[in-house]
Amino acid sequence: MSELIDSFRSAWQRSFDFEGRSRRPAFWWFTLANFIISLGLILLSGISNVFGWIYSIYALVVLLPTLSLSVRRLRDGGKHWAWIFITLIPVAGTIWFIYLMCQPTAGVLPPGLS
Repeated sequence: MSELIDSFRSAWQRSFDFEGRSRRPAFWWFTLANFIISLGLILLSGISNVFGWIYSIYALVVLLPTLSLSVRRLRDGGKHWAWIFITLIPVAGTIWFIYLMCQPTAGVLPPGLS
């Protein structure tokens, strides 16, 4: 539970950090925490429309830490940050992006990715 909270907090603290690397556990713990919060807000929106608005705001605000964490994770896997645009291809792009996020840490980064 501690790692989940630490990863979530770290992603928010590094929201504007598009440099460096982020390890696989940090990415997946943040993804899990984000899923739990989103699911909770969606379920609560059935009780009151206020939670629907809160979820909408949260979904917009969480884009920045998700983007920066994804860029750092791609870099950690030895890929260029531009691979994030693969998600623009419906279905296959999302599957490929998940595959890239599951790749192990690259030992030495290629030139231009450090």
